[in-house]
Amino acid sequence: MNIIDELEWRGAINQQTDEEGLRELTGEKSISLYCGVDPTGDSMHIGHLIPFMMLKRFQLAGHRPVILIGGATGTIGDPSGRQSERSLQTLEEIQKNVEALTNQMKKLFLTEGDTGMRIVNNYDWTHKINVIEFLRDYGKNFNINTMLAKDVVASRLDSGISFTEFSYQILQSLDYLHLYQHEDVQLQIGGSDQWGNITAGLDLIRRKEGTEAKAFGLTIPLMLKADGTKFGKTAGGAVWLDPQKTTPYEFYQFWANTDDRDVVKYLKYFTFLSKERIEELEEKVQTEPHLREAQKTLAEEMTRFVHSDEMLKQAKRITAALFTGDIKSLTADEIEQGFKEMPTFEATKEAKNIVDWLVELGIEPSKRQAREDITNGAISMNGERITDLAFEVNESHAIGGRFIIIRKGKKKYSLVKVN
Repeated sequence: MNIIDELEWRGAINQQTDEEGLRELTGEKSISLYCGVDPTGDSMHIGHLIPFMMLKRFQLAGHRPVILIGGATGTIGDPSGRQSERSLQTLEEIQKNVEALTNQMKKLFLTEGDTGMRIVNNYDWTHKINVIEFLRDYGKNFNINTMLAKDVVASRLDSGISFTEFSYQILQSLDYLHLYQHEDVQLQIGGSDQWGNITAGLDLIRRKEGTEAKAFGLTIPLMLKADGTKFGKTAGGAVWLDPQKTTPYEFYQFWANTDDRDVVKYLKYFTFLSKERIEELEEKVQTEPHLREAQKTLAEEMTRFVHSDEMLKQAKRITAALFTGDIKSLTADEIEQGFKEMPTFEATKEAKNIVDWLVELGIEPSKRQAREDITNGAISMNGERITDLAFEVNESHAIGGRFIIIRKGKKKYSLVKVN
C-alpha cells in the first residue's frame, strides 16, 4: 500500500497541495519530509503527537523524516489558532524547552542505531541572518496582500496582530526552503491550522528554486471527540507526555476511557497496528462493546509507546488493584500515581484509635458516624475491612511508610499521607 493510500485509510489527510504528484513521488522513491513543533512548553501533549505519528508511518514505509524543533520560531509565537498575542518567553526559557522537547522526541522516535530520522533546530540557521538579509532576501518574496488573505492572519485582523506574529509565516517558510536546499526535504506535514504556513513555504521555494521545484504540503484533520469537545483535554487539563505532568496511570486511563464512537479513529491515528487487527477490533466494538477490548488495546499500545512496557505493567497493576480493592499489592509510588486525584489527608505517626483518627482527619464528620460505619463494615484500610471499634492505627499500617488508603463504602477512597 502506498503511504498516501494508508494515510487516507486512516482518515489522516485533510488537505494536500498536489495529491497525484505526491502519490507519484512517494511511489517512485524514498523522500525526506518534515514536521515542526515550537518549544512553547517543556512537554508535548497528546495533540502534538498526531503529525509526528504520521512522520513515523512515513519512516516505516521507507522514507526519511526530519523533526524540527522551533528554537527560532518559538521566540516569536505562531498565531495559528489563537485570538490574541502570545506572551513572549525569555531565551533561557525557550532553550530549556528546546532541550526538554528534543529529549522527548529522541525517546519516542529514535531507536538505537536509527539513522533514518533526524532532529534539527531552526535556530541553527535562522540566528545567522541579520535584519537586512531577512528583508532583502526573504521579505521581498512575500506579498502583503497574499499574507493578509491567509486564514491565520485574516482571523486576527479585527482583534489585532503584531508585526512579530505577522512575520511568523516568513520564518516557517524559510525553514522549509532551508530543509529543501540542505536536507532534500520535499514534503512538510502539519495540523490543519498550518495550511497557510505550509503553502507560504511552497511559494518561497518556487520563487527561489523555480516553478518546477518538486515540493509538497499535507495537513492532518483537526481532531474533535464525538461529543464535539477538543481532543486531548480532560477535566484536569491537557494529557501530557511528561510522566511528571500526567502519570503513566492517568495516561493509560485516558485512553482506556475512550468513547466507543472515537476508539477506532484513535486506533487508526495513533497505533501501528495492522489494518486487519484494527478492523477486528472495530467489529468487537459493535458486537462486544462491554468487553472494551478496543479501548484496552489502545491504552496498552499508547502507554507502551510513550512511556515503556514497565510503566504499562505498572498502570495495569494500579487499575487492577483499584478494581479489586487489593491495595496492599501496590508500592508507595504506585499508590501516589493511582490516588493522585483522590481526597488527601495528612496524619502523624502517632498511634490512635480508629474512630478518633478518622474524625480528626476529617474523613468522618463525627464519632457517631465513624462508629456506625465501622460497625456496618463500611470502612476499609489498605483493602481490609475494619469492624473493631478498638482498632488502633499506627505507622506500621502505612504502605512504604508513606500512605494509608481508606475506602468508605464501595467507591469513596481517601489517601492519607503519614508524616
